[in-house]
Amino acid sequence: MSKTSEAIAVVHVAQAVAEAIRDLRQVPSGHLYPRLMGVMTLQQYEQVIELLVGARLVERAPSHLLRWIGPAANPNPEQQ
Repeated sequence: MSKTSEAIAVVHVAQAVAEAIRDLRQVPSGHLYPRLMGVMTLQQYEQVIELLVGARLVERAPSHLLRWIGPAANPNPEQQ
């Protein structure tokens, strides 16, 4: 797999995780990871969460509750 393909795959994974958190509005990290552990390692999962927290899309509470703080999902569907 080329570096470009790997980068695109990481973006797609991060986008899918972000969409899941956004749709749920908030979710304990310990509940989300078991659903993803068949497709990524814990280290990869933590990297994706760090990416989303760093991008200020997700907030992680000390209790590891993940809360969506980014823009709402498709707030103006007519403007696509």
